[in-house]
Amino acid sequence: MDEIELKTAPADFRFPTTNQTRHCFTRYIEFHRCLAAKGEESGECEKFARYYRSLCPGEWVEKWNEQRDNGNFPGPL
Repeated sequence: MDEIELKTAPADFRFPTTNQTRHCFTRYIEFHRCLAAKGEESGECEKFARYYRSLCPGEWVEKWNEQRDNGNFPGPL
């Protein structure tokens, strides 16, 4: 059986990467709104956690968690 070689497409500067900052922030907010609405025991919110964890740099999440704990988070929770 022949081996299949998988490769990604090479970088093409005509198609720059899309800034995912807003997507990251939105998913973080959706996760915390879900927790507030359904409770931490609900597994329904875990998908939002996976989304924001895959999109957001860890430093941002740490900062936002600290801001939420201090009551000065800038987003609409």
